[in-house]
Amino acid sequence: MRVPLLATSLLFTLLAACSTKGEIPPSKHISQGGPLKIHPGLIGQPVPAELRQETPATPTASPPGEESKIKMDPVGLRTQRSVYFDLNSPAIKADYDPALRAHGRYLADHPKARVRIEGNADERGSADHNRRLGQLRAENVRMSMLANGATQKQISIKSLGASNPKLTGHDEASWAENRRSDVVYEREE
Repeated sequence: MRVPLLATSLLFTLLAACSTKGEIPPSKHISQGGPLKIHPGLIGQPVPAELRQETPATPTASPPGEESKIKMDPVGLRTQRSVYFDLNSPAIKADYDPALRAHGRYLADHPKARVRIEGNADERGSADHNRRLGQLRAENVRMSMLANGATQKQISIKSLGASNPKLTGHDEASWAENRRSDVVYEREE
């Protein structure tokens, strides 16, 4: 499913409908509660301030859609332990390469360190689909860390599917937070 194409098509349809001459009867209005808003994440744009949901900052994750680059602490591990994914996709975005490289190098330099990668999905889709998607996401994060020096015995993976949501809302902002893999350090050196 190509969400950007769908969102663009919907946007053009709405713009065309708005440009017609004449008055649209109230029974045909799309929204009575204000202007229709399309989540910018669907069309690849930054989320404007009026659409952002303020959530408490967590030291281990950078919410998707942030304009700033991933921040790395002196060790490079503590500030970025979540990798976020697009809808129904296990593909890792290039934005997360620096963080995964730092985790892989840390593990390579500290052979006794151990991590568990927990793959998650949003609530949409069947339980079996979400479990498989979480597994693929965790496996892709593991493969990236292995490519950067970690060893097989240092990394375990686990799929949680949709059972461990970060946000419990039923909207795009919540779903975006829940489509992730978390790097959990079980033992650090």
